[in-house]
Amino acid sequence: MAVPKRKTSKTRRDKRRTHQALEVPRPNVCPVCHQPKRPHHMCPTCKHYRGREVEPLRVEAP
Repeated sequence: MAVPKRKTSKTRRDKRRTHQALEVPRPNVCPVCHQPKRPHHMCPTCKHYRGREVEPLRVEAP
């Protein structure tokens, strides 16, 4: 079984973990109603997406 020859230093360990941090999603502003919305999603207040009104589904998809 392979065993490390030397102890991994805290600096080397932390360098490897630099890309694992979670980011808070940055909200965008809706161009129609100027309310915050998630990027690439329909605005929850005015139901617009990319300048067009989107009608939500009336029935649940199977």
